[in-house]
Amino acid sequence: MKHSRIGNLMVTDVVSVIPQTPFKEVAKLLAVHRISGLPVVDSDDKVIGVISESDLILRQAGVPPEPGPIRSARLAWRSPSGGAADTARDADTKAHAMTARDLMSQPAITVQADDTIAVAARTMAQHRVERLPVVDDKARLVGIVTRRDLLQVFLRPDPDIRREIVDEILHRTLWLSPDAVQVHVIDGVVTLAGQLERFSDIQVAVRLAQEVDGVISVVDNLTYRYDDSGSRPRRQTPPPARDDDTESGGLHWERSP
Repeated sequence: MKHSRIGNLMVTDVVSVIPQTPFKEVAKLLAVHRISGLPVVDSDDKVIGVISESDLILRQAGVPPEPGPIRSARLAWRSPSGGAADTARDADTKAHAMTARDLMSQPAITVQADDTIAVAARTMAQHRVERLPVVDDKARLVGIVTRRDLLQVFLRPDPDIRREIVDEILHRTLWLSPDAVQVHVIDGVVTLAGQLERFSDIQVAVRLAQEVDGVISVVDNLTYRYDDSGSRPRRQTPPPARDDDTESGGLHWERSP
């Protein structure tokens, strides 16, 4: 499942600036490259901050800070630890920013190329950001990924999704014959049907199918021959009928403990 890593989605030709880059140059780069944000890097190419369009708009608005005593009184009840005051100071700095250093938000929220798409999506949602710089193990910039990049995964064609599930999961991981499981994919919804040898194989197949890029959900219609989980779920295949099972209609069921 090679597509599930950020490294396969990220843009490697990243537009970035240094802390000393003038405000006007930052605005020009965003306009020329038609992007809504960019990372700020130091002399070692390490990401130290991120600038978005909203940062520039705040500067353009040029809202002056409130009078000291009044602002202090308002912030005192909001955050005794000084968190709100720090946020207000950041806003004041951006409102009068002349360089990228004053415009940027820090510390930068980043991901690594080996992180999964799910990790990137959760990070974006948690921090309410639209882009994530991608860094190596030394925090150096190697790429960038945006919300739009992540959403492209869900445009993946159904035949490609089915092919990966059959080849990578059923054949190479579970070593199943091609006709052991029927795989149907419609609009990203995967349906698995058929019989596997063990109950644990079903769990593996479903979990891995859910991790395939472009999969919206997985419908599990699989059954199994042998319960290796220590319990007997309802979908266990009935054992063969015995001659003395006449009263039960030819079926013999063991009661779950």
